[in-house]
Amino acid sequence: MASVTAAAPVRRAEAATAPSAAERGGRMAATAAIGGAWLIAVLAQLTGNAGALHHHALIEGGPPLWVALPLFLVAWQVMIAAMMLPASLPAVGVFSSPSRTRSRPRRALIAFFGAYGVVWTVFGVAAFMGDVALHHLVDATPWLGARSWLIEASVLGLAGAYQFMPLKRRGLAACRHPSGQLASTAGIEPGAAWYGFRHALECVASSWALMLLMFAAGFANLAWMAALAAVMAYESIGRHGERAALAAGVVLLGLAGLVVLTGWAPGFGAG
Repeated sequence: MASVTAAAPVRRAEAATAPSAAERGGRMAATAAIGGAWLIAVLAQLTGNAGALHHHALIEGGPPLWVALPLFLVAWQVMIAAMMLPASLPAVGVFSSPSRTRSRPRRALIAFFGAYGVVWTVFGVAAFMGDVALHHLVDATPWLGARSWLIEASVLGLAGAYQFMPLKRRGLAACRHPSGQLASTAGIEPGAAWYGFRHALECVASSWALMLLMFAAGFANLAWMAALAAVMAYESIGRHGERAALAAGVVLLGLAGLVVLTGWAPGFGAG
């Protein structure tokens, strides 16, 4: 009888620490999206269709802007799922706890991922439209057009320098400790959308420069996708994530210097 009594608190403790069905469901949904996105990226590369979705191909001699932008955003959603969701798995787990998804966990997850996607979509639109303006500038400036490596070096240097900025550290800290960023809100759907929106803003604060670098490299570049996804995931969930962010900054600044010295942009496509 005493052993049964003693085992009861242990079972309760195990139940308290074990992930709930909602938490497992949230992580499974995110993991499925990540796997599906990487499968699409690989298939697009193998079939030779990935290059057609590169921003340079869509802007220079490509379809009209009202067609090019939606095509780019299709590829952009794949990149966000493949590269940003791995770093957001801890936040998905925190959000999916029973206290946050008491009545309608599926609707809550849809609201969370929907708000998360909207924020990154706005960033993608801004990057694409900025690149349209940059292409016009290059076309109007022959000197810059003959030295496109300056743009590539600038993007690498910006991404590397941002790794040392205070805003990067604050955004990364929020991503690494998502439970501290979850405030109570009334209602499941409003709370879910609010948390997805806020978490996405934290991710943007932490990783916008790295994703801008990925934008420059293009959807067809699986090597850059894999490398940057690994960096951002380890920054957010790795034991030494803060140090990894600094190390990545050093590497990117070194690559920027290499481009300046040689004019060679490692792994970048045209544009």
